[in-house]
Amino acid sequence: MERKSGNIMIMGHPLIKHKISLLRDKNTGTGEFRSLVEEIAMLMAYESLRSLPLEDAEIETPIETCKSPVISGKKLAVVPILRAGLGMVDGILKLVPSAKVGHIGLCRNEETHLPQEYYCKLPAQLNEREVILLDPMLATGGSASAAVELIKAKGCKSIKFMCIIAAPEGLDVLAKAHPDIEIYVGNLDRCLNENAYICPGLGDAGDRIFGTK
Repeated sequence: MERKSGNIMIMGHPLIKHKISLLRDKNTGTGEFRSLVEEIAMLMAYESLRSLPLEDAEIETPIETCKSPVISGKKLAVVPILRAGLGMVDGILKLVPSAKVGHIGLCRNEETHLPQEYYCKLPAQLNEREVILLDPMLATGGSASAAVELIKAKGCKSIKFMCIIAAPEGLDVLAKAHPDIEIYVGNLDRCLNENAYICPGLGDAGDRIFGTK
């Protein structure tokens, strides 16, 4: 894993890079695309959760009783940004099945052109949890920044944002708006085009995950 700057981590694992290349292919079908998103999310979570604290617990094996490490400290919450973020949730839950799941829905206000909340349901006691915020694509950074604001408003102090593909423009916006969060990126792409699509990107992640247009 390569650290780009203080709070930005770019994934370097060969399996993540390989699976992202398969995602990019326009001929990859809905079922395979959905599976790849889940697998990439799991691999990214494995990397990003290395800092989870451990404590010793007393375990009784078939042979004897021993002290063995278990995860301690803050409980995890997984929060996808609707709708594309939903595709990443199961990959995280396969690693941490006890994590709570919240949802944030944002749409573009046609007058202000800014992200506007239309749904927000977050786990209780968010101030005691570490939140993993999920969105496959980080384009302009507007929705991600707004979602972080919503989570912080609930008292959460520990947030990791995870995306599969990021544009430099959106990454810069999110990192500057929230220098206190950790940002994990599967691949940093070249730029945004005039329609705010990431280039080379992989198209509309939500449409490709759910088979819609």
